[in-house]
Formats: sequence, structure tokens, C-alpha cells
Amino acid sequence: QVQLVESGGGLIQAGGSLRLSCAASGSIVSINEMRWYRQAPRKQRELVAAITSGGSTNYADSVKGRFTISRDNAKNTLYLQMNSLKPEDTAVYYCNADLNFFESTLFKTNDFWGQGTQVTVSS
Repeated sequence: QVQLVESGGGLIQAGGSLRLSCAASGSIVSINEMRWYRQAPRKQRELVAAITSGGSTNYADSVKGRFTISRDNAKNTLYLQMNSLKPEDTAVYYCNADLNFFESTLFKTNDFWGQGTQVTVSS
């Protein structure tokens, strides 16, 4: 069974840094694009950053220059380095990935989500 598990969230003062991780496990053949989303209270979930299997990246304007997305394909792990954090970055951060995997003997492709990790930035 494929799982995505995030870690690294917490409470941090404005201006500080955090590094989120997302580990994918299960009968994974390969991982295509991986993404970080976030959802603040009373707001819609928004895309923060994305990275292709080849390493091309894309960022929301609100985090450009402060956040860096990266991945370790050998470890099936996604990262988000967050610097110069602001109170408006407070949200639950979710990992999302398009995976190729085996379910029993069947080869499948599907989209998976992690359970989320809370990031709280105090002013």
C-alpha cells in the first residue's frame, strides 16, 4: 500500500526556517511530479511548489525566493526548505505525488496525498 508521510512541521518565530520532508513508501515503481500544497484556516488549499522527476521546479509567487523544493529520487523523498517564514505562511502543509506503482500484480498510476503537517509562524 502506497503511503506519503510528512514530517518537520512545528511552531517557529517569524524570520525562522523549517524543513519539511515527505517520504513515499510502498510498491512504488517511479514517481512523476511531486508537490507541496498548504491550507490555512478558512482558506482554500493552494499549490506552494512543484518539482518534476527531472528536477524542474515551480513556485507560488508568495514563496518565491524564500522556499526551495527538492527531492531525493533514490529515497522517494520530497523536501521543502522554508526560510524567512512569515505569519501568513501558517497552514497545514500537504505532500502530493503522482506515482506509478504495483497493486498486487497490476501496474497502476494514481495521485496520492499525505496526512499533512502543521506549520505555525508566530509574529
